[in-house]
Amino acid sequence: MTQTPKLISELIYSEGLLVGGFVSHRSKAAALAIIFGLTLTTTPAIAATPKPTLAQIEAAKKAELAKKAAADAAAKKLAAANQTLRTLTAKANAAQALYLKAKQELAVATAAAIAAAAHAQETQQAVTEAHRVIGKMAASAYILGGSLTEIEPLLSANGPQDLIDQITTLDKLGTQNTMALERYKAAEVIAREAKAKADTAKIVQEKATAKVAAAKKVADDARTLQQKEVDKLQAIQDKLARELASAKRVRITLEQQRALALLEESLANTAANTAGQKKIWPDIGFKGRSTIRTSEAQRAVAVAFAKKQVLARKPYIWGTQGPNSFDCSGLVYAAYRSAGLNWPDWDRLNSALYAGYTKHVSLNELVPGDLLFYSYKGTISSIHHITIYAGDGMMWEANSKGKGLLYSNIYSVNGLMPFGGRV
Repeated sequence: MTQTPKLISELIYSEGLLVGGFVSHRSKAAALAIIFGLTLTTTPAIAATPKPTLAQIEAAKKAELAKKAAADAAAKKLAAANQTLRTLTAKANAAQALYLKAKQELAVATAAAIAAAAHAQETQQAVTEAHRVIGKMAASAYILGGSLTEIEPLLSANGPQDLIDQITTLDKLGTQNTMALERYKAAEVIAREAKAKADTAKIVQEKATAKVAAAKKVADDARTLQQKEVDKLQAIQDKLARELASAKRVRITLEQQRALALLEESLANTAANTAGQKKIWPDIGFKGRSTIRTSEAQRAVAVAFAKKQVLARKPYIWGTQGPNSFDCSGLVYAAYRSAGLNWPDWDRLNSALYAGYTKHVSLNELVPGDLLFYSYKGTISSIHHITIYAGDGMMWEANSKGKGLLYSNIYSVNGLMPFGGRV
């Protein structure tokens, strides 16, 4: 595991990120991919201790697996509930179709009953007219001195059948009146039968419609209850999914912190054991970004943040970026994050990568907030330390385990690169 940082540094060279001592123009994404995700992007530092141990990482893995198991179990319950909901929805839809059909049939039966009632009303008017004619006949007979005995049965008749039973009397009426009464008889019989059938059909259909409506309500209620159950299970599943994602971020962050801390530690240890380092390395044309992302105000905020951490005597701890401790690149990352820079414009990198992630300016052009880099070979890959320029030849830095966070002269550390990095 301790060889990882060295291998990563060698890999940076082998992939052509540094060609002939110059920083290539490959994208930042390629560099980050090569160091297998050493950047801490949107996730803040969550480990309370530096350089997370393998035991911490293993515990995070177990926590992630436990969350995954819970999420998988919840997903099965949700799938079953959704299947039940689909079945109940199908039943509710079928009940809805039957209900609509029953309503249509009821509408037809109701229309038939209304039509039959209207027909009966019309025949009743015919009855009234027939009685009016008969009354007129009786009046005429009386005026002419005739007897009422022949038409009396007509006046007292209770209906068509009673008139038929007295057919001998009908025969004595005029042809026109006889036909009128026959039409009345036929119409009234048909109308009454039709109305009776229509009323019966309407009653039957009303009962059928009520029964179907009750079945529809049961189906709708069942579907509604199941939908509530599904919604509840979905909420649980969503919560577990968020917890799983959080556990995964914790595990990944711990792994990244450990890898980053090991890289920083390896570079610093190598620098401490490398003889013949120059105070300032010659400028052989290293290139950085062509643009900057900060304003003068933002750089001032970053400097103020670094100053505050130094004056608070925060400790130096590998792989941390605050709020209680920092390593060198962690202090740089936290300072500019406090100034409003966030991913994707600002990432948690190691010291060497920040050299290619900033615009290079000469040491004569330094302004407060620019970054300074220190290398034990004068190359980008051998950069082991990074600081924030404070102005007047001084810098804010997270120096080492022994010295902590310092306000120091920019030449107090050997191996100053011949450029600064403007964020």
